[in-house]
Amino acid sequence: MTAELLATARDWADADPHAGDRAEIEALIEAENLAELERRFAGPLTFGTAGLRGPLRAGPAGMNAAVVTRAASGLGRYLAEDGHAGSGVVIGYDARRRSDEFAHITAAVLAGAGFAVQVLPRALPTPVLSFAVRHLGCAAGVMVTASHNPPDDNGYKVYLGDGAQLVPPADRLIEAAIAAVGPARDAQLSDEWLTLGHDVEADYVAAVVSALEPARVPSRGDLVVAYTAMHGVGADTTRAVFAAAGLPEPVSVPEQDRPDPRFPTVAFPNPEEPGAVDLLKALATRIGADVAIAEDPDADRCSVVCGGRQLTGDEVGALLADWLLRRDVRGTYASSLVSGSLMHVITAAAGQPSAETPTGFKWIIRAGAPDAPLVFGYEEALGYAVSPTVARDKDGISAALAVALLAAELKADGRTLLDRLDELATEHGLFVTGQLSVRVEDLSIISGAMTRLRAEPPARLLGRDVAYADLALEEPPVDAVRLLGDGVRVIVRPSGTEPKLKAYLETVVPVHDDAGLIAARGRGEDELDQLRAEMSVALGL
Repeated sequence: MTAELLATARDWADADPHAGDRAEIEALIEAENLAELERRFAGPLTFGTAGLRGPLRAGPAGMNAAVVTRAASGLGRYLAEDGHAGSGVVIGYDARRRSDEFAHITAAVLAGAGFAVQVLPRALPTPVLSFAVRHLGCAAGVMVTASHNPPDDNGYKVYLGDGAQLVPPADRLIEAAIAAVGPARDAQLSDEWLTLGHDVEADYVAAVVSALEPARVPSRGDLVVAYTAMHGVGADTTRAVFAAAGLPEPVSVPEQDRPDPRFPTVAFPNPEEPGAVDLLKALATRIGADVAIAEDPDADRCSVVCGGRQLTGDEVGALLADWLLRRDVRGTYASSLVSGSLMHVITAAAGQPSAETPTGFKWIIRAGAPDAPLVFGYEEALGYAVSPTVARDKDGISAALAVALLAAELKADGRTLLDRLDELATEHGLFVTGQLSVRVEDLSIISGAMTRLRAEPPARLLGRDVAYADLALEEPPVDAVRLLGDGVRVIVRPSGTEPKLKAYLETVVPVHDDAGLIAARGRGEDELDQLRAEMSVALGL
């Protein structure tokens, strides 16, 4: 096995077109660092929820020049076989390490394969790339980003001509096409590709503002917004959207405003992680902000802080759905199956259809019907589509504008986002959601926990009977388990982008006139804690 591993590593190094990556593998061979070589050659990166994603390192199990070259070659082969030979492809990239390099490698490979390739002019948000695919009439788009992953990761997100992320069978077919590609060094390259100007970004800004109609909020000029781009690429585009919408410029966290691939002020560049929005909260307090908004590094997600409290994704999803419904926006409102139930209750009360989809925006964005197209979609992991005709993906920038306009409307009446949440709770009940999330080094812990849960699902949670459903047996199949009872719901699944096992918890607490919201919140938090404890036991964690 040692000789075979070393021979495989030598063959990969010989075929690696990048001198630095090649030297990295050669050094491991020279040192006979078998443990590290086994990690690098454990298998190729696979297309998951968001395409390729993994650590920056040489070898097939990392993001590097050879892997990107072969991915681009496979994508080109798939597009040609699907009848799109010679069609347009647009490529974007964020500000992570090697993102621009990977984008330009992709451009050279696809141009060499005969495609009309256009590359965005600088590091820009993912929603701009999603918009550009349809705006430019392209057959596909590629975004080089690892979104909110740790600093040492990068990724490769593929969009097809409808501007949405891949769904089966396209992901499997592209993966098969990549596997059939020869050595990376043999790829035909061309420099006959075009770097775009700034028109696409400007057109995206105009489209977002047009979709959300800020002129319907006359008081928007009085709003004070604290903001952070979290060392990512969202700041300039977000400021342009706010300016075009007639809103004051958001006050930005200075330490996090410009792109920095080291993400030096946060442990993880993900607004969901503990401590990630601490600087934003402090800024909001200093300037007396009406609302504070954080985008993740590629600006496709958006987190909201009001009154010193970070709202959950479910709370923001419910607020935005309620806002659009009060604007008489008619159509389908959709969320992923791991998201909370309040949005569906609100839409039903308003007489509009709603849909529950598998996890991931690739499914959410495809919800709706010809007579009731998608008008809003969200997932609890801080992703929102408030203008799905603009970007066919989650979009933290248009969501930031929508949140700001809602906050401005409420401020004009002397209210806040928290006040509106209280009103919704009084009307529909208090929907309390949370998570039990476990990050692991050993992935067998996740598979073992799922096996245990499927073999012995709990019959009762919070003292209430719950029905068990294995969603892997439904269509489309999802590697998840649902436990559902009266006012209690739990969804358990492995994360699609990180080495995590997640249990999504929900309890619904009635708000009584005599006890009120304070008592309901206390009971809700107690029940969440009890659910975490009960599910920890059920999962053997």
